[in-house]
Amino acid sequence: MTRPARSASADRAPASPSRSAAAPASSAKARAKRTSASAAEPSRVAPPRPRPEPPPRPSVPPPSVPPPPSRGPSRAPLPGGYIAPPIPTTPAPDFHVGDKAVHPSHGVGEVTAIEQREIGGTRTTFYILRILDNGSKVMVPTSAATQVGLRAIMSATEADGILSTMRAREVAVDVQPWSRRFRVYTEMIKSGSAVEIAKVLRDMNRLKFDKELSFGERRLLDQARSLLLKELAFAKKTSENEMAEEIKRIFSA
Repeated sequence: MTRPARSASADRAPASPSRSAAAPASSAKARAKRTSASAAEPSRVAPPRPRPEPPPRPSVPPPSVPPPPSRGPSRAPLPGGYIAPPIPTTPAPDFHVGDKAVHPSHGVGEVTAIEQREIGGTRTTFYILRILDNGSKVMVPTSAATQVGLRAIMSATEADGILSTMRAREVAVDVQPWSRRFRVYTEMIKSGSAVEIAKVLRDMNRLKFDKELSFGERRLLDQARSLLLKELAFAKKTSENEMAEEIKRIFSA
């Protein structure tokens, strides 16, 4: 008896289920292995470049740039183009007890003592001044007398020049408004220059003939007069009353 032919599909054995299930498992293990390997590798990102440090700043100005002065008004032009006179660079006179000296802010004083005091752990020598106008005491370091503006009494020739400045018909400051003029006049007095103070005294006396002075104007007038009167009297070897009369004649002419 002849057997029926078996089909090709029947002769093909079915795929093993264990082999087909193992394929996805092996691929998952490979991906996990690659992931762990990539995580274990060090980062290939280039580290940031360090920023260059700025050069250190010098603690002192270079030799070509002079250091700023330790005293005095600003050198920048004020309203009206006024520039304060430079601080004297000549050494201050060597004062002794009994000498007369001019302080730019207080006027004429007498050196009553030269003492050493300890300031901040450093011993410093001071001129002890008694201001003649009000009897107050002022201490000035001998090493900084020039920077402070301490100077000797002007000579008779210099006093004549100051009186000539008072006789001049010009006006030192003519800017508007008054607040700007007041600022310039104040800087002129703070400069400590006898010529600049004489200009303030001249302008305030001229203004007094035109109108009644305000409180600020009277203060400028009195301050300039007190800073100059004693020194002019010492320089011309006359009394303060006689010098005051001469100044009065100058401004009444």
